[in-house]
Amino acid sequence: MFAVLKTGGKQYKVQAGDVLRVELLNASAGEKIQFNEILMVGGDAPVIGAPLVAGAAVQADVIDTIKADKVITFHKRRRKHSSQRTRGHRQQLTLVRITEVLASGAEKSGVKEAIGTAIARRAAHGAEAAPAPVEAPAKPKRAKKAAAAQE
Repeated sequence: MFAVLKTGGKQYKVQAGDVLRVELLNASAGEKIQFNEILMVGGDAPVIGAPLVAGAAVQADVIDTIKADKVITFHKRRRKHSSQRTRGHRQQLTLVRITEVLASGAEKSGVKEAIGTAIARRAAHGAEAAPAPVEAPAKPKRAKKAAAAQE
């Protein structure tokens, strides 16, 4: 049995035993997670979701958090400026091993849901949730009108 799941803006065709490199998830090594966005479950009786298959899930074990290969970008300004800049970037990924494809009964499994990159990226960089913006106290409009009337 196989399934097509969606995570990190990408789609993966998986079956039990596969090892995937997916976008960073908020899970540590050794945890068991569950992908709930299943687009298709295949096998003897294939089921195609519209857009998702209800009750289907894919369970996986987190192996490790890794970094992808370095991508180097080079920018060069020509003519009279003669400046150049080299930048490198390594995307953070989560390595997972698919353990089970569930065609139904995902709600009853009790396994932690795979949460995406935004929350995980903040946790990986040690940043807590952004504090709520503090609003300055509003100045009453009547005070301005009263001051203008006195002059």
